[in-house]
Amino acid sequence: MSTHAHPHDAHAIPRAPIVAAGALVLVTLLAVAGARMAGLATNSSARVGEPVTAAVEARFEDRDDGAVVVREAGSGRVLAIAEPGTGGFLRGTLRALVRERRQHGLGAEQPFRVLAHPDGRLTLEDPATGRRMDLSAFGPSNVAVFARLLPTASAPR
Repeated sequence: MSTHAHPHDAHAIPRAPIVAAGALVLVTLLAVAGARMAGLATNSSARVGEPVTAAVEARFEDRDDGAVVVREAGSGRVLAIAEPGTGGFLRGTLRALVRERRQHGLGAEQPFRVLAHPDGRLTLEDPATGRRMDLSAFGPSNVAVFARLLPTASAPR
């Protein structure tokens, strides 16, 4: 039996902290997955019943040329048009919400809602699925894309 230390032992990382860190990551992932599968809200800043200073119900239509037309749900008035190759944030956000509707077997019958709040935040709400997105989390230029859909006198600055 040798009493000499192995040259690699001086740089060895203790096993216990690595196992503990791995367990922490696993527990966190399981908690998030469990909350999502249970349908719990994962965005605490967009709450049901919070004050709204402006709102619009909107439908988003794909045109044959690749543009997306945004219409006010009640009147059918055109609020905006995202020409082909533009409106990446608008398209991506809606794609995610439409995908969720399809997963629930829902169609486009119910319009989406864009809501402005007294603190300047905007949320995009899908009443069909109950999903709410705090658009303010994506930065001012992305918020502006949806703020333009609101009535001009009450849109956040």
